[in-house]
Amino acid sequence: MTEDPPEISGVRRSFVTARGVRFHVTEAGPADGRPVLLLHGWPQHHYAYRHLLADPPEGLRIIAPDLPGYGWSGPAPHRWAKDDVASDVLALIDELGLDRVLLVGHDWGGYIGHLMVLREPAKFDGYLVLNIAHPWQTARGFLPHLWRFLLYQPVVASFGKVLQTRTRVLDVMLSKAAENRAEFGPEVIRVYTDRFRDPSVASAAVDTYRTFLLRELPRAARHGETRRATVPIRALFGIDDGAVHHSLAAAETAKADDYTLERVANCGHFIGEERPDLVRARLITLAEETARG
Repeated sequence: MTEDPPEISGVRRSFVTARGVRFHVTEAGPADGRPVLLLHGWPQHHYAYRHLLADPPEGLRIIAPDLPGYGWSGPAPHRWAKDDVASDVLALIDELGLDRVLLVGHDWGGYIGHLMVLREPAKFDGYLVLNIAHPWQTARGFLPHLWRFLLYQPVVASFGKVLQTRTRVLDVMLSKAAENRAEFGPEVIRVYTDRFRDPSVASAAVDTYRTFLLRELPRAARHGETRRATVPIRALFGIDDGAVHHSLAAAETAKADDYTLERVANCGHFIGEERPDLVRARLITLAEETARG
């Protein structure tokens, strides 16, 4: 089991407590640079952004926290409800003394990012979201893809602690979820799966899905998202993703003033690692588009 964070050249590491969560934060780039906050998903941690951390774009301060209970961050003092985790991360932004940030989010980090920009748009200049459904779903659009979620989410919610800590199920799942095995091979996968052998980290993952299936999904079915996004959003999506279909991130169904979707061929779920150069280029473009005089 991995006890220490994986090595990434040139990064700075710290622990910052916000809203009762002891966040493990990994940073790179100039301390006075324009801040970019990067949020990972399951079953990962900050290492998902190792390419940007190892080689930050000029002038950008790359900040990659581990979400509550994940990686090397302490557990949340609440259930892993996505609105509560959004509150945790917003509190972290305040604790870091950041005024406005560029946001990048993947998987659950991407969904939490959507909630953050809807709740407090004044904190964000722009949002680059990677391979996750947007929050403006309808039954007609979502139900044809429900089977994708049912393939694994109920299993993680029910038996995830045992599966993550005692088996190699995660290794198999991750190896099948990526198209670019050169960038996302066994050594990289092991950095993630080893961390989830820690029972406390595995428990955070179980609660992530249990809370979603038992509380959040039924609530969303009754009360869809009505808020409109005013922050510029650039969605980037590997279309060979077997877990989330790119139609769930369609610009046509997004309630947003400025939202685009770019579909990327020959790329799976882990676009930040399968196509790091593309993600880097789109981040630089978003930074340029939202530059403040």
